[in-house]
Amino acid sequence: MALTVTLIGILALIALISVVRLNTFLSFLAVTVGVGLALGLPGATIVDSIQKGIGGTLGSITAIIALGAMLGKLVAQSGAAERIAFKLIELVGTSNARWAFMLTGFIVGLPLFYSVGFMLLTPVVITVAYRYKLPALYIGLPMLASLSVTQGFLPPHPAPLAILKQFDASMGTTLFYGIIISIPAILVSGALFGLTLKKYTNLPNPAFIAPDMKFDKAPSTFTSFFSLLFPLILIGSSAIVCPFLPAASWLKMTLLFIGEPVISMFLAVILASFTLGLRQGKSMQEVTNLLTDAIKDVAMLFLIFGGAGAFKQVLTDGGVNQSIADMMQHSTLHPYVLGWGMAALIRVCVGSSTVSGITTAGFMAPLLISTGVDPNLMVLSIGAGSMMFSHVNDTGFWLFREYFQVSMTDTLKTWSIMETLVSVTGLAGVMTLHWFLTAF
Repeated sequence: MALTVTLIGILALIALISVVRLNTFLSFLAVTVGVGLALGLPGATIVDSIQKGIGGTLGSITAIIALGAMLGKLVAQSGAAERIAFKLIELVGTSNARWAFMLTGFIVGLPLFYSVGFMLLTPVVITVAYRYKLPALYIGLPMLASLSVTQGFLPPHPAPLAILKQFDASMGTTLFYGIIISIPAILVSGALFGLTLKKYTNLPNPAFIAPDMKFDKAPSTFTSFFSLLFPLILIGSSAIVCPFLPAASWLKMTLLFIGEPVISMFLAVILASFTLGLRQGKSMQEVTNLLTDAIKDVAMLFLIFGGAGAFKQVLTDGGVNQSIADMMQHSTLHPYVLGWGMAALIRVCVGSSTVSGITTAGFMAPLLISTGVDPNLMVLSIGAGSMMFSHVNDTGFWLFREYFQVSMTDTLKTWSIMETLVSVTGLAGVMTLHWFLTAF
């Protein structure tokens, strides 16, 4: 019953947005209320779920998205994005731009949360596509595949880290196995699938295209790269150095603090306000106006994310994830496939890769003891399942759609298929690695 209600709700949401053309946020609220009532939730509980879902979703991403938009605006408007674009093309050539972005996405995605990496790199992709008349999706999707793989497979990202802790798996072994599995997943979902996207030649969101600027007025190559990658430097330094420092040392506490995504992004915006703003001859008022305009560019995204969070919370409170877990707990499938499948179903119905991963881990933990499977590979199989078929109840779906300005149908054909390939290829990698480890 719960799965049927969820499916009807998702179809209704798609119809309201695509056919009726109702505002996306209003569509989310309408479907959320309807699904909550159909699941038997009292009216007061539905209201609480909506408030909790909106607050929980926006509370975790609002600051990062806002700061990322500000940094992206400064990078774009100062000419830094153009400088970076020309340097990348100079190094790898126009024909290899997609490979450069794919590698950059993986490197940046290792320490950064998905939303931070997306906000930092997507404006550069859009600018390169505009300057060199390249299809934005064609060169951008490989980068997004890299970011998705690192988010779903590799600690210290939230879901893999939480699952790893619950299974008492090894951080180093899981990361090592994860990188091995990540390579074919990125190549299939990003490089190979991306080859089919040349036909999507629509113009992405013009708010993230840097204006034409003479090179003598743009920041230097070093300043441009340093300002853009400053959050990565802070977070990466924290992740690499902290394990070797005494637990209570002031240096470790400081690095942990500045390594938090919100703090690192805040410091990056402050730095970029000087290096890409004041130092380039702009007044403080002009810099402030740019930062304000950046918030206007992403304001609707906040409402969309909030609506998706409300929908996810009602499904969770209505027991959808529990119904899926109960249904699959007595399956005769291989434990890795079972963990992947349970996470995939919860992901499709609830929308959150983190929720699906952590929920699945709770039900798979007892099987680790009874079956004796490798907990490190189980972390990766669940992580792969948690990336399955992102659609309208996932905030990443809307982030992609708004930045690249594609229709609902084309978002499903590109973004959703890419995420599905990440998931399926990840499972194939887990099973292949399992076979290799048991055979040798």
